[in-house]
Amino acid sequence: MTTLYGIPNCDTVKKARAWLSEHSVAHDFHDFKKLGVPRAALDQWLAQLGWERLMNRKGTTWRQLDEATRAAVVDAASARPVLLTHPSLIKRPVVRWTGQNEAVTVGFDAADWSARAA
Repeated sequence: MTTLYGIPNCDTVKKARAWLSEHSVAHDFHDFKKLGVPRAALDQWLAQLGWERLMNRKGTTWRQLDEATRAAVVDAASARPVLLTHPSLIKRPVVRWTGQNEAVTVGFDAADWSARAA
């Protein structure tokens, strides 16, 4: 089953969940705030997507980190513990698509999702 990872009060996650429901895409929702970030999944995302694509360095959470922490994030190995500690730094939503179009994507793109859900 397709899994959408994110935070329920995020506007993009809300749009994504609504889109999946409207297009009858069976899915589970994994709430980072309640369930945390699954370590094995994060490792897979970092390997497939890269830490730069996964980490939101434009948001409030990034700006609230101390300068030393921000400066220390230079690769996947240094990004991993920061992403685990601060799930709000993960760009949302992360979706693990199943079926013949199996993949992991970040963000909401209706056109891309239509192709995957077909």
